[in-house]
Amino acid sequence: MRLDEQFVKKTILDASIFYDTFPKDPCFSIDSRTLEKGEIFIALQGVHCDGHEFIKEALDKGAAGLIVATNKQHLLEQYKNALINKVVIVVKDPLNALCSLAAAWRSQYDCPVVAITGSVGKTSTKEKIRTILNLHADDYFVSYGNQNTNIGLALNILRIRSHHKAAIFEVGISRRGEMAESAALLKPTIALILNAGHSHMEGLGSVIDIALEKRDIFKYFTESNIGIINGDQSILAQVSYQHPVVKFGSKTNNQIQVRKIHVGNDYITFILKVYKTKCSIVLDHTHLGMVYNVAAAAAVAYLLDVPITTIINGIQKSVAIVGRFEQRFLPTGKGIVINDCYNANPESMKVSLLAFQHLDTKAQKIVVLGDMLELGVNSPFWHRQLGRFLRKVPSLHHVILVGNLVKWTKKTLPLGLSVDLVSSWKEAVNIIKKKLSTESVVLVKGSRAIGLDNLVMSLTQSNQQKQIGT
Repeated sequence: MRLDEQFVKKTILDASIFYDTFPKDPCFSIDSRTLEKGEIFIALQGVHCDGHEFIKEALDKGAAGLIVATNKQHLLEQYKNALINKVVIVVKDPLNALCSLAAAWRSQYDCPVVAITGSVGKTSTKEKIRTILNLHADDYFVSYGNQNTNIGLALNILRIRSHHKAAIFEVGISRRGEMAESAALLKPTIALILNAGHSHMEGLGSVIDIALEKRDIFKYFTESNIGIINGDQSILAQVSYQHPVVKFGSKTNNQIQVRKIHVGNDYITFILKVYKTKCSIVLDHTHLGMVYNVAAAAAVAYLLDVPITTIINGIQKSVAIVGRFEQRFLPTGKGIVINDCYNANPESMKVSLLAFQHLDTKAQKIVVLGDMLELGVNSPFWHRQLGRFLRKVPSLHHVILVGNLVKWTKKTLPLGLSVDLVSSWKEAVNIIKKKLSTESVVLVKGSRAIGLDNLVMSLTQSNQQKQIGT
C-alpha cells in the first residue's frame, strides 16, 4: 500500500499532478508553522485565512509538495524554481481532496481502529492509552496532540501504515451532525464515550442532545464491533445498543470498575477491577477525573489484548499534557502555576477546583477563572453555579475572574473571599504579579478563547514543567 501518484489519481478524479516527484512515504500538513520537512502542504481556504498565502513559508521549511485549489493555481508561477523535485496536486477543493484521500486510505486497513470521544478527558485518556501501548512494545499508531476535528482525523488517518497493530484517535465535535461525519470518515471498530457533559451547547443543545450526538460514533457499528461507555451516566448506560458494550465506572454492574477511591494530599488510591481481576492503583496527583479516564483506558487496552500487568503499570505512570492540570514553576522560585486552561466547561471546572483543594501546600492558593464559552442561553446559570461551587474550595486565598461571563460568578462567591474581576488576561497578569511576593500556587482555568495560556506563559519559564494530573 503506497500513497503515490497512482493512489491519488484513483482517489481524486479531478486531480492534476505536476512536478510529479512523489515522496516515498508522504505525510501531510495544513499548518506552515508546524510543518516538518518532507511533508506535503495542503493549502486550505478557511474563514479567517487562506493557506495559499503560506505556500512560500511551507516551501522554505522543506515541504515535499503542495495540494492547492484550481482557482489558485496561478500562484505557483512565482515558485517554479522551488518546486523542482517536488509534487504539486491541483484539485477543485483541497479540503474535499484531503478527506477523500483519508477515507480511501482508511479503507485499506483491517487493524483495530479506536475512537475516543467525550465532553471531558479525551486527550488525557488517549495519552494514557499511548503510555500503556508503549509498554506493551507492539507497534501502534496514536493520533497527534488534540487533532480531533474531521481535518485532524484525516491528517492522522493518512499516517497509518501497514506495520501498525492498531490505531487510536480522539474525536471532538461542536455542531450537530459532526459525529456522524467523523464516524463515516474513521469507521472505528472500537469506540469509547467517556461522558456527555455541558460542552459546546450552543452548537449541540442540551446534555441529552449531546449524548445523542456522541452515540453517533457507533453509527456504522455491527455486531462485530464493541462500544465502551460510561456506565455511571444513565443517558449513556440506559440505552439499547445493537452491538456489544463494555461499561466502566464506579457502579458494581460495570465490567471495568473503580472502587474505594481515596483522595490524599497529593495522591489518589483506588481499586481497579477489570472483569474478575482486582488491582490496587496509586496515581501521583489529586485530579479525580483521571480515575475514570484510567478506567476507560484500561477498557480499551484490555480489548486490544494488552496483558493486565502491563495495563496496571501503564496507568500508574505520569503523563505530561500541556494545558491539562500541568504544573509549571515560577521563575522566582516562590511557587507554581497549574496550567489547566486548554478548555473549560462546568464539569471540568469542578474536578479541577477539587483537585486544587486537595493539593497539599502551605503556599497561598490563587485561582484564575476565565469564562466558560459555548454554554448557550444557560451560560449565566452555569457561571453562578461556579461561584457557589467555590464554597467547596475553602483553602483559596484569592480569586481572579477574567472575561465577561464571570461577572455572574462574582455574584455568588462565598462571603469574604477576596476577588478581582478583569476583562483580559493582561490585566490578570498585573494583579497576580503583585501577589507573588509570598510563595503561591496559582490555578489557571478557562475556555481557550479567553487566552489564559498567554497568562501562564507570561508568568512561567516554559522549559520548567511537571505534570501532576490531567
